[in-house]
Amino acid sequence: MADVEPTQSPPPQNEEDTVVDDGEEEESKEIMLMKQRVEEMEREAKKLRELQAAAEANASAEGGDESMETEEEKAMSDNRSIYIGNVDYASTPEEIQAHFQACGVINRVTILCDKFTGHPKGYAYVEFAEPEHVDAAVALDNSLFRGRLLKVTAKRTNIPGYNRGRGRGGYRGGYRGGYRGYSPYRGAARGRGRGRGF
Repeated sequence: MADVEPTQSPPPQNEEDTVVDDGEEEESKEIMLMKQRVEEMEREAKKLRELQAAAEANASAEGGDESMETEEEKAMSDNRSIYIGNVDYASTPEEIQAHFQACGVINRVTILCDKFTGHPKGYAYVEFAEPEHVDAAVALDNSLFRGRLLKVTAKRTNIPGYNRGRGRGGYRGGYRGGYRGYSPYRGAARGRGRGRGF
């Protein structure tokens, strides 16, 4: 019987070892998968960096950023543009282009929309190919478009910071001035609060 006891005790140790090995194998598989994913992401990042470098090289070879206009280009664009006020909210750029087509060749029609709601603000800008067309378009001031009288003026060049003022507020704090003298009643409660406390 002594021979039977030693044979029974080792198998439980082997079962625990196999359970630990299964857990280690699962963890090592997960680690390997994670390493593979990291390597794939690094390869993709390298490709993106190469593409971005190539795009920047092409942009510098072409003469810089085409999307950024200089102040002179903006001023020239403003000289060829008109402001249109009291535009119907349901009007489309094609309808506005058709209305002003007789004035000259139109480069662009812009209907401004509220950035939060996406609804039109009720005014638009039209850029013509030549500055001479602006005078013909201003002649359409008070013309009828979709049941509304349009307000047409030459577009002004926006000057940053001009006419900003303080906005709606008015007085924004600070020292109101003057010595008010000594008053024994200042700061103390007076009656039922009829008026200011000074």
